[in-house]
Amino acid sequence: MFTSKPVHKLLSASKRVRFYYSVAIIITIALGLASRIYASTLPDILSDHAGDVLWAIMIYIGIRIIWVHRSLLFAAILSLLFCYLIECSQLYQAIWINDIRHTMLGGLVLGKGFLWIDLVRYTFGILLAVGLDDMMLKLRRVR
Repeated sequence: MFTSKPVHKLLSASKRVRFYYSVAIIITIALGLASRIYASTLPDILSDHAGDVLWAIMIYIGIRIIWVHRSLLFAAILSLLFCYLIECSQLYQAIWINDIRHTMLGGLVLGKGFLWIDLVRYTFGILLAVGLDDMMLKLRRVR
């Protein structure tokens, strides 16, 4: 029952694409956490913007994992809507949700307070993710 075929040949196309996206999301999360942990050692432009850009990229990849057969435009629009909704939810400052925001995970997911610049960061991150995704899809088609 053992085979010499590589794992990527044994998986179906959808499972293989989901696997690659899963690896990408793990790398993105690691980079995002590192951008927060090592913020003081990074150049200002990275420490100020990288976390939110990477958060948006992570959301995009997550949507691609769920809807792998949908278009890049669908994933981009849904990602932007989700990111914008989370950011706008920060305008709501009830005690119960602020208690969640004060936890590490709650703060990472829900943020702390509304900043309009975050909308720009999210847009940039998703455009970057779509561009990289499109490039990778084209490279796979060439093979």
